[in-house]
Amino acid sequence: MILLNGFAFPLNDPIPIFVIVLFIILLAPILLRKLRIPSIIGLILAGMAIGDHGFNIIAKGSIDLFGKAGLLYIMFLAGLELDMTEFKKNRYKSLVFGFFTFIIPLGLGFLLCHYFLHFNFMASLLVSSMFATHTLVAYPLASRMGIAKNEAVTITVGGTIITDTAVLLILAVITGSVEGEINQQFWLKLGLSFLVFTFIILVGFPLIGRWFFKKIKDDQTTHFLFVFAMVFLGAFLAELAGVEGIIGAFLAGLALNQLIPHTSPLMNRIEFTGNALFIPFFLISVGMLVDLKVLLKGNQALIIAGTLTAMALSTKWIAAFITQKVLRFTASQRKVIFGLSTSHAAATIAVILIGYNMKIIDEHVLNGTIILILITCMVGSFVTANAGKKLAIEETGKTPDVINIEERILIPVIDPDKTDDLLDFSVMLTTQQHKAPVYMLTVMQDEERLKEKVALNNKNLEKAIKHGAETDTKVHAVTRVDLNMSDGIARAVKEMLISDVVIEWSGKGNNPTALLFNSLFGTTTQNILDSVWETVYICRIDYPLNTTSKIILVLTKNAEYEIGFQHWIKRVVALSKQAGARIQVCCTPATQIAFAKELSKIRESAEVTYRQFEDVEDFLVLSREIHRNDLIIVVSARKGTISYNSYMENIPGKLLKHFERNNFILLYPEQRQAEFMETGMQSEDLVLSPIQEQIDNINKLSKAVRKILKRKEK
Repeated sequence: MILLNGFAFPLNDPIPIFVIVLFIILLAPILLRKLRIPSIIGLILAGMAIGDHGFNIIAKGSIDLFGKAGLLYIMFLAGLELDMTEFKKNRYKSLVFGFFTFIIPLGLGFLLCHYFLHFNFMASLLVSSMFATHTLVAYPLASRMGIAKNEAVTITVGGTIITDTAVLLILAVITGSVEGEINQQFWLKLGLSFLVFTFIILVGFPLIGRWFFKKIKDDQTTHFLFVFAMVFLGAFLAELAGVEGIIGAFLAGLALNQLIPHTSPLMNRIEFTGNALFIPFFLISVGMLVDLKVLLKGNQALIIAGTLTAMALSTKWIAAFITQKVLRFTASQRKVIFGLSTSHAAATIAVILIGYNMKIIDEHVLNGTIILILITCMVGSFVTANAGKKLAIEETGKTPDVINIEERILIPVIDPDKTDDLLDFSVMLTTQQHKAPVYMLTVMQDEERLKEKVALNNKNLEKAIKHGAETDTKVHAVTRVDLNMSDGIARAVKEMLISDVVIEWSGKGNNPTALLFNSLFGTTTQNILDSVWETVYICRIDYPLNTTSKIILVLTKNAEYEIGFQHWIKRVVALSKQAGARIQVCCTPATQIAFAKELSKIRESAEVTYRQFEDVEDFLVLSREIHRNDLIIVVSARKGTISYNSYMENIPGKLLKHFERNNFILLYPEQRQAEFMETGMQSEDLVLSPIQEQIDNINKLSKAVRKILKRKEK
């Protein structure tokens, strides 16, 4: 088919190809996350759509250069991002888990592939080694729940180094044997060349790196280019040694691991380039090879896909179970180990793609691997989320982290006319004798008339500054120039050591375009919650807070296990004292005990009553007892954290529906920020809300049935 001005499908011109691929990289993950499809799978599906097995938009092989660079880059980052310090601390236990999580999937997988699926020896060895590798897709969930330092998590991270390295050694043997016969001469040649190449990278690269970073200072561009060159030099040396380039890239990552701090600007540039460009190109190029129509041609493809997935899950569970028994871990720790180690993603794609390009495996295995990646990533994230909560609760005897000691309140200015109510609320939250200043932040985009706008904004805030002076509170007007509101607030919170952020309630508009945009890219409020991990108050204040007669405090299950639990209790008690209102706490029995215990530690006295319920949804039953002058404070939680409940996603709408005449506040406690160890994964990829909601619905139904049966028995 001919397009305008001589363009024809499939495209070969690099300009339209680049445009199409860049828009896919931008939009595909955003759209498919709404269906809870991980961005890795989303980009592969997009590649399938534009390839010759789909709509045939882009010519085959047209993005191979970027795709191969992405393959090397993804393995380099796999070696670079591993935490070698934690591995050294628990190296013996990591070796135990690494041995089991490598040998069990490899052994059982080989038997399955060779004797059940009737693959040849090399194909069986390659596919079974794919079972042995794993990627830490669900690690952000563990870090978000505060269990990243638990022994079960640290040995899983350490085991990743063991099993991935062992798998790449097997891959070296497989690729080296393709060109020649496996005999004594082959082993001698491969072993000698591999040892020399490994010595050059693991010993030579660190020496060269230290010398370069010492001699060339304060030049981030040159540092990045140096690292980039070392990646491809490692891959080139690997091919000279007769093995695949990804092995050299992985070893280059391990060699430079200690020279590039994980929080350094250089590391940020390396990750940014990979995540924004090379890795998405690689994943799209993989998708262009996949032909899911093969699955519809017969039972063989479906049998292979189902068998590979079942084997991948079962062997990782067996490895976790044996590790638990040997190291005497708890059941929760075993489940966390299984959840973290069962996900297959980047390294799995790399190994299988090498085998497919070398014609060791066919398209049935390639297609089955894509299905395996989707299912194992979902299972791993789901198991880690649920088991991680239990493990975090088991560790509550340990001293919780205290990040913010000094009180610093930030009010982002969205509507200057509403700042007075937010300022009054912030003053009433103060628990210190000497009132700390309140910071009022305005975020602006850089433009020609910026100075005039800053001056005008400061003039508009003079009213708020005078209002603060009436209560002996210093108000500091702060202006930041940033890309958007959420980024500006997040940076200000870090730089100014803010402990609490007070923002105004922003209801959703009725404009269909705005609703569609917000559903895809998130509202400003949601983006702030995703980037700010300190205590956040979202306030809807329609009448003065000093007229409040009662504070209805609604707590979700497990609220007592969040690190900000103590902090916000002090704030709410101070608010009740300033407003002259008593507090009615609505929570589970366990949370009530924890709340009362923390309340006894506070010197300020407060009149507190309790109303128990088993589920946060029962809160709406209390609507008849809530009056016009009552302030409703709902303590919610960010996604993936210990006290998160899927029901809370709809709580803003329910509050507006049932308590339209009341003041209410959504309180998000201080929580732990997620740390990412798997390249190409985003926090949105780990949210399995629809699945969790269905499980919650089943649990509710079973509870209702049990209640009915009990009544009949009576």
